[in-house]
Amino acid sequence: MRATSARNIDSYKKDLSLEQREKLLRALKARFEKNMNRNNGLEWAQVQAKLEANAEKLWSLNEMERTGGEPDVVGHDKKTGEYIFYDCSPESPKGRRSLCYDREALESRKENKPKDNAMDMAAAMGIELLTEEQYRELQKLGNFDTKTSSWVKTPSDIRKLGGALFCDRRYDTVFVYHNGAESYYAARAFRGSLRV
Repeated sequence: MRATSARNIDSYKKDLSLEQREKLLRALKARFEKNMNRNNGLEWAQVQAKLEANAEKLWSLNEMERTGGEPDVVGHDKKTGEYIFYDCSPESPKGRRSLCYDREALESRKENKPKDNAMDMAAAMGIELLTEEQYRELQKLGNFDTKTSSWVKTPSDIRKLGGALFCDRRYDTVFVYHNGAESYYAARAFRGSLRV
């Protein structure tokens, strides 16, 4: 899958054609039905109605899908009525790998700069990086990132000192690690969340 720079995504019209919408909804429905353990007895018809009423959120889900995230419903906020989607690809999304953490980290690199950074790309897609807590919730639904790793939202006190956090699953355990925010690896991307 082709990775797209966050700077290029801004120029796209944040709306999908009828064909793109139908293709995405078919993929989301199939994933929803295949992984009922993730969605706690929610009804697809209600999820679909909410999606069809939110064109920009549908566009964001398409960006998650296009970059290899395999988004799926993992919860429902009863207070707001929003459905919660996380990237549920078995490994960190292929179309978002080799990114440093944020713009400041990208600009700090003098040479061998990555093509983009996780925070800007997520913002351009209209999604949020998973927090460490959300990442741990995701791992209760299956085994993710057993060969890869994912940047997670880093607390500001750690980021101010130059660091950023990432997580993975090894030895049937979820690990949280740190790196310099400017680092990037072919096996590390980021996972996002979206509320619709």
